[in-house]
Amino acid sequence: MRTVTSVQQYPIFGSEIKCPHCRQIIPALILTDTYLCPRHGAFEVQPNCRDLVHLQSDRQWRLWDDEWYRQHTHPDGIRFEIHESIDHLYTQGYRAIKVTIAHRYMGLVEHYLENTSIVSSAQSLYGLTVEFSPPEEQDTRWGIINFELEKELGVPKGYPYFRSF
Repeated sequence: MRTVTSVQQYPIFGSEIKCPHCRQIIPALILTDTYLCPRHGAFEVQPNCRDLVHLQSDRQWRLWDDEWYRQHTHPDGIRFEIHESIDHLYTQGYRAIKVTIAHRYMGLVEHYLENTSIVSSAQSLYGLTVEFSPPEEQDTRWGIINFELEKELGVPKGYPYFRSF
């Protein structure tokens, strides 16, 4: 007869996690691969790839450095997330000066980038210089995180899409 330990009773992320939406601590349902948030519903772990899937919307997240990162399948999702982060920096007294986007999103966002120079191949999004990360085979975190903003102190310069919430 096989004995089930308490660790085996929970999904692979343990007995509780932070909800990817509201970041409150939510419990695992015993003997399932599911976590339940009272505000956002059920999240199920896909054991083969360690993705966390919101069952109502089918949105997926991956965990890196104790933070959940949404895995986008549509360009509007990644663009909105970048825009939201730029706005958040502004409320903290910073301006974004460059965005590095995960290489895996190149096909999703390249049609939304603006060429900033006829001479060079420099591109921008929301007035920021855009670079793409190395492929995830070279740096595994880029298989999970979506983008990074380079920032400096101050008010945005020429950021045409800024709006304060």
